Amino acid sequence: MHRGKGMKFVGDSRVPAMAGRKANIPKDYSEYPGKTEAFWPNFLLKEWMVGAVFLAGFLTLTIAHPSPLERVADPTDTGYTPLPDWYFLFLYQFLKYSFASGDYNVLGAFVIPGLAFGGLLLAPFLDRSTERRPSKRPLATGFMLLGFAGVIYLTWEATAHHDWKKQKEQGKIRAFVELNKEDPAYKLLQTNTCVSCHGDNLEGGAAAPSLQNSGLKPEEIAEIAKNGQKAMPAGVFKGTDEELKILAEFVSKAGQAAE
Repeated sequence: MHRGKGMKFVGDSRVPAMAGRKANIPKDYSEYPGKTEAFWPNFLLKEWMVGAVFLAGFLTLTIAHPSPLERVADPTDTGYTPLPDWYFLFLYQFLKYSFASGDYNVLGAFVIPGLAFGGLLLAPFLDRSTERRPSKRPLATGFMLLGFAGVIYLTWEATAHHDWKKQKEQGKIRAFVELNKEDPAYKLLQTNTCVSCHGDNLEGGAAAPSLQNSGLKPEEIAEIAKNGQKAMPAGVFKGTDEELKILAEFVSKAGQAAE
């Protein structure tokens, strides 16, 4: 056999091929002055400074304008109308329409919003154009503008047709005296659904005024309970004359106790 005949070269992955290997040096960006900088500490320092300014401004705003608090939520107050935050007002308004409420509530609450947000999630996969100009991507731009216009219109509709005066009144924090819920007269208030409108402690709500410190005499309260007044219909109280007298005296005293 001649020299070199049958010789084979075997590569071993355990031996690094150092020959011709270049050092792991970052790319030279000197040709692009002003367009790049070191991530640490230059870039992070700028980010931290911007975040600190924003945080200081946000804290100043919260101190200067405290968030408006409303009275404690009362599940027995059937006249309370809840209102979502501003960023959900468009969905709140959307559910007022006949095709998205009532028998079609599932359609308005889940199906249509699900399709809209699902399409938003799938947008990067459906539109894979490399163009950056909006005019070159008519479908994506059109759907974006349509959705944006829809959100603005529905939000405006919700704010323009909402009773803000009633909203403020029903959320007002009112001082009241805790009633004795073990008193037989209070049981009559519950039986005749008085607390559902006037509140657990007769402090009032959006559907009915406060009966604490009302200044009404027992005879006047009994008259209103039987014959109604303004939005309160007649015949709400269903009981004997003796029970009506007990209830009227209890409500009258509750009003005096709140003075």
